[in-house]
Amino acid sequence: MERQPFVFTGLWDVWRKPDGTPVESFTVITSEPNELLRPIHNRMPVILRPQDEGKWLDASRTPFVKAKALFKPYPAELMDAHDVSTIVNSAKYDGPECIQPVSKDEIPSPGQLSLL
Repeated sequence: MERQPFVFTGLWDVWRKPDGTPVESFTVITSEPNELLRPIHNRMPVILRPQDEGKWLDASRTPFVKAKALFKPYPAELMDAHDVSTIVNSAKYDGPECIQPVSKDEIPSPGQLSLL
């Protein structure tokens, strides 16, 4: 496995409030999860294969119907997953420690609440 970054599909827009103030907004497009992520969550970001990135980014050449065909789960066999620290639940953390693998005994058990 190459362990390269993924490209997610998303939409970005600028719209104006009634008072004229611009608002920048962004959303990540999701799909049903693949086999790897299904035990973790009921949806996952739409991840593009490298050969599909240009189709998504060039809206002038790609009709919506073809772009929408990209909205499918990324192949599980091309992904890897591991447990991470609960620090990912706090916006104050934004560093490499957020993606470092942790052992099972470092993860709170179901029903155990954490304030982190």
